[in-house]
Amino acid sequence: MIWSGLMIYWADSDKGLVNGVYRIGWGQTTLFHFFPPGFWRALGLEFGLARGMSWHFFFVWFFAINGLLYALYLIISGEWRLLVPSRRDFVGAFQVVLHDLHLRKTPPPFVKYNPAQRIAYTLVVLMGGASLVTGLAIYRPVQLGWLTRILGGYQWARWEHFWLTMGFVLFFVIHVLQVMRAGWSNFRSMIAGVEIKETPEGTHDKP
Repeated sequence: MIWSGLMIYWADSDKGLVNGVYRIGWGQTTLFHFFPPGFWRALGLEFGLARGMSWHFFFVWFFAINGLLYALYLIISGEWRLLVPSRRDFVGAFQVVLHDLHLRKTPPPFVKYNPAQRIAYTLVVLMGGASLVTGLAIYRPVQLGWLTRILGGYQWARWEHFWLTMGFVLFFVIHVLQVMRAGWSNFRSMIAGVEIKETPEGTHDKP
């Protein structure tokens, strides 16, 4: 989705220099520009608008169905109770961050999801829904004009869609780094979906 989205954004990249969604700044002042011309050339993303739109609209169905099934699983299984944060979790999340930065010696409680994880995992589910809504507003700005207006108009919907994508990238990078930091076994279990525990030599059951 991100790769095809970049192919779509290329078609409007020049506008990002001044008033687009590809920069950090205000008015005519740009502090940081995300995608300079060399970025598109290096990744071979130039002149791929039609192909990018085709791939994007094809994979969005997998994105939407997968997200819907996951949300239904959370509701039906009751797993949402372990993920939805409480007001106390915002203080707890700050303590988790301090511990991860080695600014706090006391480790967070050993639970399935610590406060920072509950906030992050709940937020990413909400971001998935928001990405779908903003994407629909961009895809059908006339047919879904009421939705586009609610989001602030077409340009605002594009801005929101872009920054939600940047949020997904940030979540992915931090999540993978945290899992790797927890150890190879944890990283392997995230990829494989199962946890493999090594049994000390001499403790196997004898036939």
